[in-house]
Amino acid sequence: MTQRNYKATGINLKAMPMNESDRLVTVLTKEWGLIRAIAPGSRKHKSRLGGRSGLFVVNELLLVKGKSIDKMVQAETQQSFPKLSTDLARLTASQYLAEIALSQALSDQPQEELYYLLLEHLKRLETASKPNILPCLAQATFHLLALAGVAPEVFHCALSRAPLEIELGNPDWKVGFSITSGGVVKPAEIEKIEGDRLQEAQQQYAEYQQERLASQSVHLSNSHGRAAEASGAYSGSSDSESRPSAQMSSAERRQATGLKAKVSKEVARNLGIVDYLSGFELALMQQLSKPELIMMSASLTFPPAGTIGSSQQPLAESGPHQMWRRIEKVLRAYTQYQLDRPIRSAELIDTCFTAPTPVSQTYAP
Repeated sequence: MTQRNYKATGINLKAMPMNESDRLVTVLTKEWGLIRAIAPGSRKHKSRLGGRSGLFVVNELLLVKGKSIDKMVQAETQQSFPKLSTDLARLTASQYLAEIALSQALSDQPQEELYYLLLEHLKRLETASKPNILPCLAQATFHLLALAGVAPEVFHCALSRAPLEIELGNPDWKVGFSITSGGVVKPAEIEKIEGDRLQEAQQQYAEYQQERLASQSVHLSNSHGRAAEASGAYSGSSDSESRPSAQMSSAERRQATGLKAKVSKEVARNLGIVDYLSGFELALMQQLSKPELIMMSASLTFPPAGTIGSSQQPLAESGPHQMWRRIEKVLRAYTQYQLDRPIRSAELIDTCFTAPTPVSQTYAP
């Protein structure tokens, strides 16, 4: 970008006041990636750049390159998303996606794929019914992660690489989601790691106990010797030896009881296990990789896809809204781990979707 004046088509993802009447706008353009530009006078009541510098407005821009910040000279609106600002849930979900896009986008490089992908999902959020906003947000997040090459693994175990065979008819079937391993993990693999770590911890504890018993034995021998010299009697030695032994046995039992739980927590922390997903939740998560998301009513059966198999089970008692909330929280934790920063809009997501709402029958973008 060597010329002083240049054109670009982009969407406003961030805006903040600057000086008394200006606004600093961060724009995702398909030609030049992220651009930070001043919209002069845009905060004035009759400014031509006022509405054009608002959030989620797509403009064809004429800009003047500056030393650190460019200047917006002209803007012609090509597209806008007015419904996003009329509903708190839509607006929050849109800002959620904008934060992810801002973290992924590069400057001085074409970002055409990211640009069009974001516009597509903003359009879906704007037209989706209220109950479908959360599923649309989850799929948009998944697609943005896939574009960056860091989509979570949901079809194979992230540790063993073995394919996942979902048992929809088994209510006890579940998989862990590991943010550090990059996706879902079979419980058997987690248990294997826990077993190895438990064996190591038990060996370390046994060595510690041996050292402690040896130290106590030396201490008792010295104490009994001094007592025998002073009184000439050593008859009470058996009782005094039995008490520490009984105390150690009790301490060892208590330690063994809590050791497995501590090891399980340690393994979960190291693997970054944020939650466990049921068969239905994983099946829904596998649908996120598809170009379009088919929303099913709670009274309908879930269609087989991927590794789901041919068996169908009703979602009537499964709570679709609650499942989508869990999926969004899992994806949120994974996205924040990949971006190495929090998603600030996520706090409002929890507020917007606290009460369950029925999922509509279909969604067509």
